[in-house]
Amino acid sequence: MALRIIVQEPDEVLHQVAKEVKKITPNVQKLLTDMAETMYDAEGVGLAAPQVGILKRAIVVDVGDEHGLIELINPEIVSKEGEQFGPEGCLSIQGLRGDVRRAQTVTVKGLDRNGKEVTYTGSDLLARAFQHEIDHLNGVLYTDVAERVYEITPEGEEKV
Repeated sequence: MALRIIVQEPDEVLHQVAKEVKKITPNVQKLLTDMAETMYDAEGVGLAAPQVGILKRAIVVDVGDEHGLIELINPEIVSKEGEQFGPEGCLSIQGLRGDVRRAQTVTVKGLDRNGKEVTYTGSDLLARAFQHEIDHLNGVLYTDVAERVYEITPEGEEKV
C-alpha cells in the first residue's frame, strides 16, 4: 500500500478519457488499494484513477454509509432517477466548490477487484459520488457542469 500523489487541475490527464481495464492484474488491484488509502488520507469520499495520473477506468468511493468502501473497475451508470442540486468539491481542485445538478438515485455496475460483476444503487451523497467519479473517467470535472463555481475558505466556507 502506498499513498499516491493527487493530480491537480489544470493537469491534462484530468481532461482525458480513461481506458477500459481489459484484464484485472495484481497491479490493478494494487492501484485500487493505493487509491483507497490516498482517498482516506485526503479525507475524500471518492477518487478516480485519472486523479492519481492513471488513465484506467477505476474508481473508489466511501461515503461513510452501510456500503463501506466500494471499488469499481469499468463502472457505468445503468439507470438514473430524480434530481438533486448541491455543492461539490474535488480533491483535484483545491479552494473551489460548485453547485451541480445530478440524479438523485443511480444504479451503477462494474467489476470488483476480483473481476466479479457487481451492481450498486445509491441515493443522495452516494449517487453524487458515483456520478462525480465516473465523470472523471470521461475527462469531465464538476467545474465543467456546475451551474455556479465559487471560492471557499480553508474551513470550507464560501468566500464572500
